[in-house]
Amino acid sequence: MNMPEKPSESNGKVHRKVGLVYDETMCKHDTPDGKAHPERPDRIRVIWDNLQLAGVTQRCVVLGGTKAEDAHLGLVHTKDHVNLVKSSTNKKDYQSDRVASLVNSIYLNGSTSEAAYLAAGSVVAVTEKVAKGELDSGFAIVRPPGHHAEADEAMGFCFFNNVAVAASYLLDERPDLGVKKILVVDWDVHHGNGTQKMFWEDPRVLVFSVHRHEDGGFNPGGDDGDYNMVGEGPGEGFNINVPWEQGRCGDADYLAAWDHILIPVVCNLVNFLLTAIGDPLGGCRVTPYGYSVMLKKLMEFAQGKIVMALEGGYNLDSIAKSSLACVQVLLEDKPIQGSSEAMPFMSTWRVIQAVRKRLCAYWPSLADELPSKLTNQKTPTPIVLTSNSNSEAKDNAHELLDQMSKLNIENHQADTKVSRSWRSDLSKVDVWYASFGSNMWKPRFLCYIQGGQVEGMTKPCVGSMDKSPPKGITWGTYPNRLFFGRESTNVWGKGGVAFTNPLTNPNDQTHMCLYRITLEQFNDVLFQENGLNVDFASPIFGLTALQLVEKNGSTPLEADLAPWYGNVVCLGREGDVTILTMTCTLSVIEKFASGEVPLSPPAKAYANTLIRGLVEGGIFSEEEAEAYIDNAASKPLYINGASRF
Repeated sequence: MNMPEKPSESNGKVHRKVGLVYDETMCKHDTPDGKAHPERPDRIRVIWDNLQLAGVTQRCVVLGGTKAEDAHLGLVHTKDHVNLVKSSTNKKDYQSDRVASLVNSIYLNGSTSEAAYLAAGSVVAVTEKVAKGELDSGFAIVRPPGHHAEADEAMGFCFFNNVAVAASYLLDERPDLGVKKILVVDWDVHHGNGTQKMFWEDPRVLVFSVHRHEDGGFNPGGDDGDYNMVGEGPGEGFNINVPWEQGRCGDADYLAAWDHILIPVVCNLVNFLLTAIGDPLGGCRVTPYGYSVMLKKLMEFAQGKIVMALEGGYNLDSIAKSSLACVQVLLEDKPIQGSSEAMPFMSTWRVIQAVRKRLCAYWPSLADELPSKLTNQKTPTPIVLTSNSNSEAKDNAHELLDQMSKLNIENHQADTKVSRSWRSDLSKVDVWYASFGSNMWKPRFLCYIQGGQVEGMTKPCVGSMDKSPPKGITWGTYPNRLFFGRESTNVWGKGGVAFTNPLTNPNDQTHMCLYRITLEQFNDVLFQENGLNVDFASPIFGLTALQLVEKNGSTPLEADLAPWYGNVVCLGREGDVTILTMTCTLSVIEKFASGEVPLSPPAKAYANTLIRGLVEGGIFSEEEAEAYIDNAASKPLYINGASRF
């Protein structure tokens, strides 16, 4: 493709040359058995489709994929690792499975090697063009991701460390381009352990990572992401970790890290190129507006020479919208839209102050104490509740819930302003929500819409932001296998709760009560079913996900956000409205079948809500409803010919 010699001009305004790399070939890397997986081809497709729909691709320089050279991969990876990735997908299926089983969180198919080479090579290509001045900036829409891959190991869905390969190529192979330093800004929610290790002793590369850490309890886990990990030898002080203590950090928290850690450090750098790698949302609560502002702040440095490379990001709506917002910033063709009045959490200021104290010996710009007037502007750190059968956890549940309810009141006003935009869009779309569990009883379902609780529940529901009752109610029967699993829940106490297996014997039929609600309300039901508050800045299941589930039949949700009901299934249409239900992912169903996750009959209080729903809906008599539930609770769960009693 011919590159323009100088920036184009229209009406006297100079337009930035932004490169976009996309190659459909990378979509061929997929699970060999067709099972749902969060790192799936649709991740890059939805980004590309959204950019095209917005008319952005026409204003950019579009580049196809470029395969990496072994010599360039060898700058950061061992020869054995490069050869393993190159040859692994040429092996027989059982050999590929064995290779995948030896490494952490990857899968292989016949196109994996080609996709991995394209991902790394494409980041190298667009980075080189920016360094040459052929492009002002670029965005590599690539997969598989890279920042978890280490020198001799693939892990965390990553095979080659795409950004590390590109940075090393520029510094080691192209000194003639005059780039002396590279700043890697990793805003992916997971710590980039591989990138950190590859530049651990290299003062030419400053690695800045802001991520969910939770004292080493969040993936990839361990101490690597701690703020005390600052590099060694000549690279000491050139590794900066900002490890969040919890997963609800949003725009205000990230911007505080930018203003009081990253920007003061970057002001000391000269003659460098920026590489930003990201995971929009990913469990934290950064909005497209937040990513736009963070990127805009970085545009003030390095003459705006920025290369963005997609890493994680498994909420399709979020990565599509956030990627569009970031490309619009790179183009500089319109003002950033949005605002946020939220304040950082108390834990955010605690982390920022700890990082500044640890790094001030290397970066004097971090030495000054932050004024108390600033750090006193804060939101109380949230209390995270998880489902746990441990008796001590249950004893403390009511006390924690009381604290959480106070926190909800304090946060409600700011969070409502942040989430208003997506709610407005989704409130205009109706869906049928098909319930097969306690929500079949209308008074119980209304707890998720209007708040409150019914007999047998141990705590009230907060309800949806939109408390309008369902626009319609009907019933249907679908070829799903109803079963009950888990030992206990926070809402019902001991006993299993209802799930369905959509891939089952056609003779298995499940009765479901359908409620016509908005897609906004469906998201709020999803949030509450997974133990979350309803004040998220982004939907867990948006318009892009709705289109995909209508096309594919089901779509998995982000595991961090939806650990219980993480699979949305399309059951067809009622009139012109899509019918959706929610259940656990197929991988969790397999764990139920194997016994890794227990199957458990429902407690009496929970079962009574199902019985009342079926009886009041005119489906069964009370005796028939009891028999229906008993049969579902006692019948073996079959998965691929195996059963669990």
